Amino acid sequence: MENNQYHFGMVGLGVMGRNFILNVADSGFSAAGLDLDTEKVKALNEEGADKKVKGTTDKNTFLSMLSSPRKIMLLVPAGKAVDAVIKDLLPHLDKGDLIIDGGNSFYIDTNRREKELEKEGILFMGVGVSGGAKGARLGPSIMPGGNQKAYQLVQDILEGVAAKVNDEPCVAYLGKSSAGNYVKMVHNGIEYALMQLIAEAYDLLKQVGGLNNEELHQTFEKWNKGKLQSFLIEISAAIFAKDDPETGRKLVDAILDKAKQKGTGKWTSQNAMDLGMPVPTIDAAVTMRGISSFKSDRIVIDSIYEGAATFTKVDKDAFTSQVENALYFSFIMAYAQGMAVLKSASEEYEYGLNLEVIATIWRGGCIIRAALLEHIRNAYKKDEDLSNLIIDSYFVEQIKAIEQDTRKVIQVATASGVPVLALGTSLAYFDSLRSSRLPLNLVQAQRDFFGSHTYERTDMEGVFHTEWEL
Repeated sequence: MENNQYHFGMVGLGVMGRNFILNVADSGFSAAGLDLDTEKVKALNEEGADKKVKGTTDKNTFLSMLSSPRKIMLLVPAGKAVDAVIKDLLPHLDKGDLIIDGGNSFYIDTNRREKELEKEGILFMGVGVSGGAKGARLGPSIMPGGNQKAYQLVQDILEGVAAKVNDEPCVAYLGKSSAGNYVKMVHNGIEYALMQLIAEAYDLLKQVGGLNNEELHQTFEKWNKGKLQSFLIEISAAIFAKDDPETGRKLVDAILDKAKQKGTGKWTSQNAMDLGMPVPTIDAAVTMRGISSFKSDRIVIDSIYEGAATFTKVDKDAFTSQVENALYFSFIMAYAQGMAVLKSASEEYEYGLNLEVIATIWRGGCIIRAALLEHIRNAYKKDEDLSNLIIDSYFVEQIKAIEQDTRKVIQVATASGVPVLALGTSLAYFDSLRSSRLPLNLVQAQRDFFGSHTYERTDMEGVFHTEWEL
């Protein structure tokens, strides 16, 4: 292919970048790739030998291959690497060229980059991409934000690449500036929550219910055909069936119980606190990853308090059904928290987010895709100003039907000494929202007592202070 005929450029040809660019080619668009690693360039050229793709290690060659205005996507690690690539490319770009950051960048960094590049006449977009390496190749969920005219330059390409649900592409322009990266951040916060909830359900079924790995595999496969149908339940079922070639046991039992994190869940918790929005299930998931890292301490403490709790005897089948309901209940709470944060952020940062659209593009391709999202979509279709999902009539009906099973599961977990921070916090979140009166009147009195912070009354208007006496 001659120079100046490539529609799309990709910087970063790791697994994600290579798979994405091959997807672009399969969608009918030519694409050029740039990476300093010759092996990665070679891998692209070999895998894309029969496609309209070409990789190079030379920046000038790469830039000369792209049609004008250039449309260049970066799939490099978030942070300094993004700034370094932009700085390297900038002197060689023309006004009107577009840079797309497809990594998990912090939304504040996206705002800064957009303003800096705007001064140079360069368009910029922060675009969330979810689905992992397989999703990048076969169809991810894509969350674009930034200049709407910039989105129009690549709309056809992104719609071609994105996953499809009922022939609807799982991509849509979400809003100005960092809207795309912000939505991806909250997506990842929900992802943290769902993963921790599933892990706690697994722990209960294994330790209290006594299910072996084959029974866990069968249970999760069954769940994935019902109301819990989702990508994360699907892969969990597969995990329980995977053999370890080293030992002959199931691989899951050989994996160390220390979970790592890249920061997006933490960012969601931190920003939610800044907005004054409660996301306790997401917070619990972040906290549990932190606790998991203290493996040596946990071993010591376990030996000190050994026998502090004994497992409650349960009927295996009945308990499994109750755990399914508790997990579904908590899934609802996790999505409810994430969507409420998006609503608040949209107002605070003037993103103009459409929550129905977000639920729509999350239905396919992304890590948190689930049957539940169709109901979430319908809830916001009925009421775009819905303050919380648990107010919607469909979810009211669902929650009322499974609330008691959720309570029973958490009671069993507590009596058995099995930690269920995310499941328990999900119920506490619900109980807090359903309480028309909370004991925070005492907190306000305490604040006024020691700090003269004042308080409001239930029986008259105004702000009050009392000289409290010991």
